Amino acid sequence: MVDELIQLCRERGLKITVIESLTGGLLADRFVSVSGASDVFLGGVIAYQNELKSYFATVSPSLIESQTAVDAEVSSQMAAGIRSRISNVMDITPEKVIGISTTGVAGPEPVGDNEVGSCFIGISLFAGESVYSYQFQGNRQQIRDQACNSAIEAVWEQLGQ
Repeated sequence: MVDELIQLCRERGLKITVIESLTGGLLADRFVSVSGASDVFLGGVIAYQNELKSYFATVSPSLIESQTAVDAEVSSQMAAGIRSRISNVMDITPEKVIGISTTGVAGPEPVGDNEVGSCFIGISLFAGESVYSYQFQGNRQQIRDQACNSAIEAVWEQLGQ
């Protein structure tokens, strides 16, 4: 499905950027594993620490403090923030950039009220922000894989496919 998503974005003149916490670079790897992805994939940030979420994606530190980083609004702010930041840096109109965020709990312990397997995926594009909430099962790697697959499916859905 990644190949098809890259092709669809290429046809529509869209670019993709990511900010990953839960997936720790795995989502970016999915994109760069496709030959010719550089036409569409701009790059991303692995923001495992909360301070990096605030710095690179302008997520409110007080929101993270009150809700933890595993939160729908944090995910939304991450996606919107990285989309805006990368659009500015690359001098691309924001309407042409899709921002994707991943945040969640891969284990071994819960975070706040969020159990292991909790995941939020934020999608920011020309139509606004959307957040998808999941409760995955499995080990650490399985949870991260499911998050990547779900992020790709979410973008696909947001683009009307």
